Amino acid sequence: MAGKTFLLATRNIHKAAEIRQILYHGDWELLSLDAFPDASEVEEIGATFLENALLKARAAFQETGVIAIADDSGLEVDSLQGAPGVRSSRFAGESGDYRKNNEKLLRLMEGVPTERRTGRFRCVVALVDGEEEHSEEGVCEGIILDVLRGGGGFGYDPVFWLPHLNRTFAEISPEEKNRISHRGIAFRRIARWMEAHYGLNYQSTDEHIRGVAQPG
Repeated sequence: MAGKTFLLATRNIHKAAEIRQILYHGDWELLSLDAFPDASEVEEIGATFLENALLKARAAFQETGVIAIADDSGLEVDSLQGAPGVRSSRFAGESGDYRKNNEKLLRLMEGVPTERRTGRFRCVVALVDGEEEHSEEGVCEGIILDVLRGGGGFGYDPVFWLPHLNRTFAEISPEEKNRISHRGIAFRRIARWMEAHYGLNYQSTDEHIRGVAQPG
């Protein structure tokens, strides 16, 4: 039985799946906003990832009474002065239109040489429990390609190339992505804080794999 219940303040099924995989080996139950169909949508009007994460976590806690965890994340491209940034999901207008967002990004970066195509995914996670607020951050550096590669992942994953792997986020497994991604880093950090603060047990995916007895 779970030691404590937490609410993931998102209805994004791709994001919720990633977070659940990262936090799966914890002494807790993880709900999402799908469990609270009447909970209102929060407009992301913050100027920073932290502001947006806190807006969502505060609203979710106030409406449900369940300790809420929310994240805001996005892509920061150096040659675009940090854009799309907090507007990553709405870069081309309608929220969550991955195809149009990627098309706009590639169009804006036409002719930009490889050495100037640097960027990073950044994720900020905020937890609100009614008594205090805590946040953590994760960053993953990469290069923005001029074509889409790979059929996995979501969002900007097909254009985000990891030089040390020679692959994009869309070309690696979900497990590998979660080990190195901005979201994986940020949520493992918040999980460690949850473990210490609430007296729970957390085992990261890597630790779980190492702890499984091997035949022999």
